Amino acid sequence: MKSVWTTDLLLLIVSGTALVLGLCLAWLGYLHLAHWVWLAGSLPALALLMRDTVRALMRREAGVDLLALLAIAGAVVLDEYLTGAVIAVMLTSGRALESFAQQRAGREMSALLARAPRSANRIENGTVRQVLLEAVVPDDRLLVRSGDTVPVDGRLTSSQAILDESSLTGESTPVERREGDLLRSGALNAGTPFEMRATANATDSTFAGIVRLVSAAQSSKAPASRLADRYALWFVPLSLGVAVLAWLASGDPLRALAVLVVATPCPLILAVPVAIVSGMSSCAKRGVLIKDGDALEQLAQAKVLFFDKTGTLTGGHARLTSIKADAYSDSQEVLRLAASLDQMSGHVIAASVVAAARERGLILTVPTTVQEQGGSGVVGMLDGRNVAVGSYEFVSSLATGGEWAASFLETVAQEGGAAVFVARDGLVVGALHLADQIRLETPRALRLLRRAGIQRIAMLTGDHRDVADAIGAAVGVDEVFAEQTPVGKQAAIVAGRSLGVTMMVGDGVNDAPALATADVGVAMGARGAAASSEAADVVLLVDRLDRLAEALQTARHTHRIAVESVAVGMGLSLIAMLFAAFGYLPPLYGAVLQEAIDVAVILNALRALRIQPLRVNRHTLTVSQLQGLRSDHESLAVVLDHLTSLADRLATLSPYEAKQAVEKLNVLLQERLLPHERSDDSDVYPLLAQLLGGDDPMAAMSRTHREIFDLGRRLQRMVKTMPPDGPTGQALGELQRLLYSLDAILRLHFAQEEEIYQNLA
Repeated sequence: MKSVWTTDLLLLIVSGTALVLGLCLAWLGYLHLAHWVWLAGSLPALALLMRDTVRALMRREAGVDLLALLAIAGAVVLDEYLTGAVIAVMLTSGRALESFAQQRAGREMSALLARAPRSANRIENGTVRQVLLEAVVPDDRLLVRSGDTVPVDGRLTSSQAILDESSLTGESTPVERREGDLLRSGALNAGTPFEMRATANATDSTFAGIVRLVSAAQSSKAPASRLADRYALWFVPLSLGVAVLAWLASGDPLRALAVLVVATPCPLILAVPVAIVSGMSSCAKRGVLIKDGDALEQLAQAKVLFFDKTGTLTGGHARLTSIKADAYSDSQEVLRLAASLDQMSGHVIAASVVAAARERGLILTVPTTVQEQGGSGVVGMLDGRNVAVGSYEFVSSLATGGEWAASFLETVAQEGGAAVFVARDGLVVGALHLADQIRLETPRALRLLRRAGIQRIAMLTGDHRDVADAIGAAVGVDEVFAEQTPVGKQAAIVAGRSLGVTMMVGDGVNDAPALATADVGVAMGARGAAASSEAADVVLLVDRLDRLAEALQTARHTHRIAVESVAVGMGLSLIAMLFAAFGYLPPLYGAVLQEAIDVAVILNALRALRIQPLRVNRHTLTVSQLQGLRSDHESLAVVLDHLTSLADRLATLSPYEAKQAVEKLNVLLQERLLPHERSDDSDVYPLLAQLLGGDDPMAAMSRTHREIFDLGRRLQRMVKTMPPDGPTGQALGELQRLLYSLDAILRLHFAQEEEIYQNLA
């Protein structure tokens, strides 16, 4: 690509220099010498056009270059050297602009399958030796260290392994493999080192198959025809016909040349690349890299959108979604115990637990005598008490209790994610549910994509059907394809082409074949795999899904501007052709008129630089304002967790314990949460309303505040009128319903506020 750009730039310099130098010589009176200079500047462009035209004819195509070839050749034959030089400059400048656009985009994409393993650690005679991947054969004994990629397909010979298979399956939560389980190349060792025995060589392994799928899809995808060439299907024959008729009717070949000069499709040659480069530049400013003009044109026509789930519609990493505590424990204490012990673990789930505790401002304790069983759990002494954290199998082997565990595990299985159980002094006291959560901007991004012209949205994922359906319903897609392999994703996209131009968005190695198969592949390149970025046509350099809607809108506007420029330029050229055919426009004046038309269409094409992002507001929150609003919500997560936990276990408490727990919750609500909501209504909402615009954009949110305040007052009244011995019977049931109502409306309200903050970020 770089050599093409260099060649086109050199041709532009040669033809441009010849045109300017010839004009200077003609002005000084050396007209004969100027003719030779103009001829010299035209010949390289003429040779290039002859080569391209021959190639096009061999493919049975007739592009716009044919008219330029005839115009330059005719100018040379009829001694209209200045006209030939002008056309040469227009031609070479258009080609330079096109190659510049592709070269600039290609410079940003130099990563090539960074996760592909290149070597393996083979165990030979009791020692570990690093060998090239090609040297591994079936039945070799291999060692996979922590953080290494599984080099080839094989079978686990160690007791267990923790693998991050997100690059293969799209599943974000690490999986545990037991001795004898099959392992696939490309998975990342997220736990302790383990041994395996190869069952295939590098060529026949999973990762190599994915690479072959990408290559096959890229080679089979037909490139989009240039916009200019499509118009040439009728414009070229029409121009040639008018030129021939003008020559035959007048007997003057200059009339035919004049027709060809004004018919030379410089608006086609220049307007399209100028508009495309401008549109690509507008997208690049917003963190969206479009690799070439064909990709932008295809993006502008996209109708069917496929999404990978993990890392695209969701965040791609586990976050705490709920805490389950037994009747005698507090939810925050369960989280504190788990996070304190997990500080000593390097497991990815442990890191998420610790992060959740720190978000809630919990004070963690440093444990002692810690022992970790890789991939299963951790035990240790915490404040003089024996604590265990890990999988249900691990914790239940060390502690008793947890009659609720079966239903909790069933919920986790249905909703997706990982369950972390906590035991203290031999009793299971609670559990944590961690799962990949929907991105804050996902619902708005999908709405904007529909508004920008997408007619159907489908989700592709390796998740189980129940988990996939839950996510699909939450974000509002039209169709869900669950339990998909890379081959299955390709098949779904091929079938989707019957509905229109397809677009696929993904971020993992497993998405690369689907990205290459779709008419437009979009990679979440901010943290996505190199393979997916390489296979994609569009890369989102900013980890925000709503930027895709902006890119789609920019592509559509760019395409419309390019079509407008072509239509106006060709319309003016058609009028000029009629004047030239009747002898009112000599070739030289035709060239000058053509230059004026070129300037007009180029200026129109440059409007693509001023395309504004697809937004509902013109103002944004500052970074400090956004961080302040989000930190307020994070500090209140403790209150919400306490509310949820109490609502779940209220019926299991004695009346007196229930009374004490509700009184403590009421204090938290009256002193922390409700003052926060009042402050939002009086201070924050007026600011947001000013940024959003309109008469009263926060009216619905303020209405929710009134519901929250009303529930808070009802709870306070119930606390004041509660019997000394605590609530029982109907009163207890009514209290629990109130807590569930308050929990639901608060969580929905916080989610709505977070989405508003994200939209204004």
